[in-house]
Amino acid sequence: MAGRREQALDAAVRVLGSQGTRALTHRAVDAEGDLPAGTTSNYFRSRDALLSGILGRLLEQEKDAFAALAGEPHPVSADELAGRLGAMLRQLAGPARPMTLARYAIFVEAAHQKPMRLELLAWSRSLWSWAGEWLAALGSDRPEEHAREVLAFADGLLLHRLSRGGDGEFAPEASLAALLRALVEKPVDN
Repeated sequence: MAGRREQALDAAVRVLGSQGTRALTHRAVDAEGDLPAGTTSNYFRSRDALLSGILGRLLEQEKDAFAALAGEPHPVSADELAGRLGAMLRQLAGPARPMTLARYAIFVEAAHQKPMRLELLAWSRSLWSWAGEWLAALGSDRPEEHAREVLAFADGLLLHRLSRGGDGEFAPEASLAALLRALVEKPVDN
């Protein structure tokens, strides 16, 4: 069972992801988490402290998700990797939508707060290194650089889907596969 601090952070993620940054108050988090009044402010004295706590909680969850993904066998083709990334993006745009929206809101906050930005950058470097290993296995000659490009592209697809919606099926695999093939396949000399 999660402690009250984690309970408050999970509630804060839900508030942020479902109602936006303006709705994120200590009182709203207490109500969302069914916590006694004042609990959130006992753990996070300021809004900045709460935002920093949310970032830490989201990164913790992201690390767990990527650790599970990293434990799988390396993909053997661009299409296989595109399939895995596409499935992850559908999860993030569907059932995990509130958490994903909270993640993007925190990214915007990190742009204005150097300590949060540095924490996010440290995690990103780990992610680029891990993703670079998979791209190297597929033949990338610049795996970490390509990992940054692929993950930025995937984030763009996800953000576009979340912010602009769409009634049709979210099927990012073809776009991801095209990018991956362009990065890892060597041109044939004539």
